Amino acid sequence: MFTKQGPTVRELAVQALSSTERGYDLLAPKFDETPYRTPDRVLDAVTRAVRELGPFDTGLDVCCGTGAGVGVLRQLCRERAVGVDFSAGMLAEARAAFPPGSEGPAVHWVRADARSLPFAPAFDLALSFGAFGHFLPAERFGLFAEVYGSLRPGGQFVFPIGAPPPVGSRAYWSLFGFDAAMRVRNALWRPRFVMYYRTFRLGDVLEDLTQAGFVVRLLPLTDLGPRPDGSPRARLVVATREG
Repeated sequence: MFTKQGPTVRELAVQALSSTERGYDLLAPKFDETPYRTPDRVLDAVTRAVRELGPFDTGLDVCCGTGAGVGVLRQLCRERAVGVDFSAGMLAEARAAFPPGSEGPAVHWVRADARSLPFAPAFDLALSFGAFGHFLPAERFGLFAEVYGSLRPGGQFVFPIGAPPPVGSRAYWSLFGFDAAMRVRNALWRPRFVMYYRTFRLGDVLEDLTQAGFVVRLLPLTDLGPRPDGSPRARLVVATREG
């Protein structure tokens, strides 16, 4: 499915009926052949925007998956980049993508739940791509508080957030249908597989970041272009730990 090298329909069905962690362990070897991987154009746009906020010595990729965000950190950080994820399968793929001895800052991998990060305030920069749908709204403040506690004073937590699709558009109904199907699946089947597209609303996100202690601003990701009304297609959330 998606490409000849991607997962089959059967493989996706098995993944969808597994827990979130087990599902990603199963998907990991073919994850980068699916649309679920963050597109390079988004990674590049974020890299260019965040470079203007530096310099940075150490960086953390929260829910790193197969390591796309670590690739961004290696372009932005001078000393060390760390990827953290709870899926052993995804971390194995990430390690293979960045073998020891590669040029650039040192890379380390940590298996842990992002809702309980095992770090002291050690990072100048934290980022995340495409992972927030795996957290229920009630878990979001706790997640942000964990990232806050992993940053040094002055450290920044950044991530892109896309503008919502127009109500009634094909994209709107596609996301609506996916979330509805996932809610039915989780009501009828255990273990749950948490993945929702419409629970990460900007206003709620900004409120939770602020309550976690961050000072937040939004930057337009102009490289990704405007919407028909001229507003940005995506923005970069920049949350700073000031104290």
